[in-house]
Amino acid sequence: MVEAIKIILERHLLSAVIFTPLLGVLWLYFIPGGSERQKLYRGITFLWSLLVFILSLLVLIRFKPSNTGFQLVENSIWIDAFNVRYAVGVDGISIFLVLLTTFLMPIVILASHSVSKSLRGYLANMLLLESAMLGTFLAMDLFLFYLFWELMLFPMYFLIGIWGGPRRIYATLKFVLYTVFGSVLMLVAIFYVVYVHYKEFGEVSFLISDLLQTVFRYRTECILFLAFGIAFAIKVPIFPFHTWLPDAHVEAPTGGSVVLAGVLLKMGLYGFIRFGFPLFPRASEYFTPLLAVLAVVGIIYGALVAWAQSDIKKLVAYSSVSHLGYCVLGFVALNSISTTGSIVQMLNHGISTGALFLLVGVLYDRRHTREIKEYGGLASRLPIYAFFFLVFTLSSIALPLTNGFVGEFLILMGSFSTMPVYVAFAVLGVILGAIYMLTLYLKVMFGKIDEKKNGALSDVTRGEIATFVPLLFMVFYIGIYPQWIISVIKPSVDHYVSWMEERRSILVMPKYAGKSGEKKAFSVSFERGTGESGADVVDALSIKGM
Repeated sequence: MVEAIKIILERHLLSAVIFTPLLGVLWLYFIPGGSERQKLYRGITFLWSLLVFILSLLVLIRFKPSNTGFQLVENSIWIDAFNVRYAVGVDGISIFLVLLTTFLMPIVILASHSVSKSLRGYLANMLLLESAMLGTFLAMDLFLFYLFWELMLFPMYFLIGIWGGPRRIYATLKFVLYTVFGSVLMLVAIFYVVYVHYKEFGEVSFLISDLLQTVFRYRTECILFLAFGIAFAIKVPIFPFHTWLPDAHVEAPTGGSVVLAGVLLKMGLYGFIRFGFPLFPRASEYFTPLLAVLAVVGIIYGALVAWAQSDIKKLVAYSSVSHLGYCVLGFVALNSISTTGSIVQMLNHGISTGALFLLVGVLYDRRHTREIKEYGGLASRLPIYAFFFLVFTLSSIALPLTNGFVGEFLILMGSFSTMPVYVAFAVLGVILGAIYMLTLYLKVMFGKIDEKKNGALSDVTRGEIATFVPLLFMVFYIGIYPQWIISVIKPSVDHYVSWMEERRSILVMPKYAGKSGEKKAFSVSFERGTGESGADVVDALSIKGM
C-alpha cells in the first residue's frame, strides 16, 4: 500500500490531484444518511479537500520555475480508435490557478454551515466541481479539456438549481443555455481543427502539441477563433456575454458564488491563453483590438452598473465583470509584464471577490436580505466583521500593499506600452471601483444603526473567522511580497510571449506553403526530459522552420 502511494505521488501526482476529490465523493456516500451526521459529512469533506490542497502543494514543491514547459507530464493513450490521450501537465501559467482552486475549496466547505438541505449532496457536488476544474487547468489534450470543461456544468447546475435562491430555476437555465451555446461552438471547432490536422498529417490527434503544427487559411482561422472565443468569452464573461453572471451569483448559495467568482470565471481567460491564442495566432492578432475594446467597455460598464446596485451581492457580481476586464486587457496586450499581471490578477480576484461573497453570506445568514438600505451602522455592533469587510474592500479597489494593487499595476503598466489609449480609459475603472466599494462600505458600516432591524446582530463566529483568515493572509502576502509568485509565473510567460510573437511573425511570411496552398512556416515539438522522480517532463516548446 505504501509502495503504491509512493508510485502515485512520484509518477501520477497530477492525476492524484485531479481525482482525489472524486474519491471523497465516494467516501461521503459510503456513510449512512441521517440528519445527525451533518457535522461528520462536513468534517470528512473538509479533510478530503485539505488533502487535495496538500497534494497541490507537492506539485508546487516539485515544480521548477526555470523549466518553461509543461512539467510532471502524464501522457498515455486513452481511446485508441481516435488517438485520444490522457495527457496532463502543469506550467507556470496554470500552477497557481490549480493552487487557487485547491486553496478555496476547504474554505468553501468551512462556510457551508448555513446549508441544511441535503448537505451530503451539496458537499459531493462541490468535490465533483473541484475535480472538473482541476482537470480543465491541467489537460493537454483538447478532447480531455472539453470533457472536463463540460463536466463543470453539471455540479454547478445542481448547486444553483437545488441550493439557490427564489429565482434559482431562471438563473440555472440562463447559465446552462449560455454555457451550452458556447460549448457547442467550441466542440464543432475542435472537430474541424482535428479534421484539418488529419488531412495535413494523416493522423488523428487531439493533443495540443500536435495541433499546434496545423496552419489554417486565414479566413478559416478567424472563424475557428471566434468559435473558441465565444465559448471562452461567455465563461469569463466578457461584455456583452455577461448577462448570465449577476443572476447566477445572486441565486447561487454562498459557496457556489465563491467558486464561481474565484475559479470558474478564470476558465475562459485560461482558455484564451492556453488554446485560443496559440492555435490561431493570426486570428487572435486580428481580433486583439476588438477584445481590448470589449475589455475596456466591460471595465467601465461593470463599474457603473455595480455603482447603481441596491443588492450587495449583485454589486459584487458586477464588480467581477469590471475586474476581469483588466485580466482580458492584460493578456491581449501580449507582453511579458501585462500577461504576468493578468495571471496574478486572476489569483487576486479569486481571493478578494471570494472573500466579499463570503462576507455577504454572513450578513444574509443573519438578516436574510441583501438590500443595502436595510443596513447601516454595523461597525458599532460587528467590529470584527467590519474589519474584514474593510480589508477586502481595500483589496478589491487595489490599494497599495494589498494583492489587488499588484495585478492591476502590472496590467496597466504592461498594456500601456502597446495600447496606451485603451489603458487611459481603463484607469477610469480604478476610480469608479473605489467609488462604489467605499460607498457600499460607508452605507453598510457607518451611520445610525436601526436597533429594531440590526440591533440583535451578532459578530462573526470563530468558524467564520477561520474562513477569512487564510484569505486575509494572502491579501497582504501577495500585496507586500509578490516577487515569489511572479518569479514562478514569469519564466513560462516570457517563453509564451516570445513564442507567440515568433509564431505570428513566421506565419505571415509568404515564402512558405503547406499542402493545399496554406501558409506553413514552422513545426512544433516537445523536448522531453526526466524529472527528479523519473516522471516525464516537457522542457520546452521549440519552433523550427520547414
